[in-house]
Amino acid sequence: MNNAAHKHPITSWTDADHQCLTDLRHIKPARKKTHVAPPTIGQKVADAVAALVGSWGFILLQTALIACWIGLNLFGIINLDPFPFILLNLLLSFQAAYTAPVIMMSQNRQSEIDRRRAENDYAVNLKAELEIEQLHQKIDLLREQEILKLTQIIEQMSAQIAQLAARK
Repeated sequence: MNNAAHKHPITSWTDADHQCLTDLRHIKPARKKTHVAPPTIGQKVADAVAALVGSWGFILLQTALIACWIGLNLFGIINLDPFPFILLNLLLSFQAAYTAPVIMMSQNRQSEIDRRRAENDYAVNLKAELEIEQLHQKIDLLREQEILKLTQIIEQMSAQIAQLAARK
């Protein structure tokens, strides 16, 4: 007989189920903070850039700067970048070339944090499920024992009634 598949007499759990529950009880995931290594300087910069570029303030500021650039160059106030605005295009391409990978680095780090939190949530949910199942089985066992006692009492009383009826 496989030891891992051996059923305990009180419950229908396998040894592996009991071991899993024991392990989960020892790690106490409900109180455990998800361990995340402190961010490096590069990660802090990536998070700051992502927060800045992903804000309405940045979008409005960039829109205002682009409008000023186009207006100043279009009306000849400064002739730094005439009509097809090649320099503006170059600057915006340069900005996009660097901000996109930095934002991706920030998103990857956040994905790793989210994955660890999901693993912790799974462990908490698994522990709760196993504890609830164990409580259900204990309640079922108590009910079975109570029914057995009541059945024995009824049988004894029936026997006593039969004896009393036989005497009359």
